[in-house]
Amino acid sequence: MDLRKIKKLIELLEESQLAEIEIHEGEESVRLIRHHPQQSAAPQAFQVPAPAPAPAPAAPAADAATAPSHGSEDTAELPDGDVIRSPMVGTFYSAPNPDAEPFVKVGSTVASGDTLCLIEAMKMFNQIEAEFAGKVIAVLVEDGQPVEFDEPLFVIKKG
Repeated sequence: MDLRKIKKLIELLEESQLAEIEIHEGEESVRLIRHHPQQSAAPQAFQVPAPAPAPAPAAPAADAATAPSHGSEDTAELPDGDVIRSPMVGTFYSAPNPDAEPFVKVGSTVASGDTLCLIEAMKMFNQIEAEFAGKVIAVLVEDGQPVEFDEPLFVIKKG
């Protein structure tokens, strides 16, 4: 991973409300942690740990105190069904391109492995797939909206 990418990650961390970001790219990984003023005088620190086997970018959960309020509000008001959550921080896209139909809509029936959406992280588009078959009851995110790690994206009723 080159220095430009690491600098971009630092800028992303500074501009967001995230406490930390961890990115895996092939066998390389970078973890950036923002220290809160009560923890340390330093605004942030980063380290490059030993190579990791994870092939796709991933981000751990943000500190609950710094997470946007919409995540906790949505959890309390979700319809009955199984919640599909974001596995990473990024930008949500409901379709493969702006002119295409969304992968799924409310009322769509999905099979295990069907693509539900794309999440763009560091200019890489990651397909989010259904883990089980069912009917889409709710789409909780708008196209082009930034999403946090573990934020609810869809509610699917198994069956």
